[in-house]
Amino acid sequence: MQRTDLFPNMVLQMTSIGEESGSLDQMLDKVADFYEEEVDNAVAALSSLLEPAIMVILGILIGGLVIAMYMPIFKMGQVVG
Repeated sequence: MQRTDLFPNMVLQMTSIGEESGSLDQMLDKVADFYEEEVDNAVAALSSLLEPAIMVILGILIGGLVIAMYMPIFKMGQVVG
């Protein structure tokens, strides 16, 4: 595992401690919990950034639809009046 450079140093240290102490499964559970929490935090941060952008885009789309619906009515009012 150390030669491949695929795993962070923390994972390598925790697996070696788990192998030495005979509790590798518990150490790998701790590593999995750590990375699960890290991914959850990243997803929460990303969603908190995307939500306002999605609201703005939806507002622009709905505003465009409303304008597209009412423009012919206003133009007819100008022609008649």
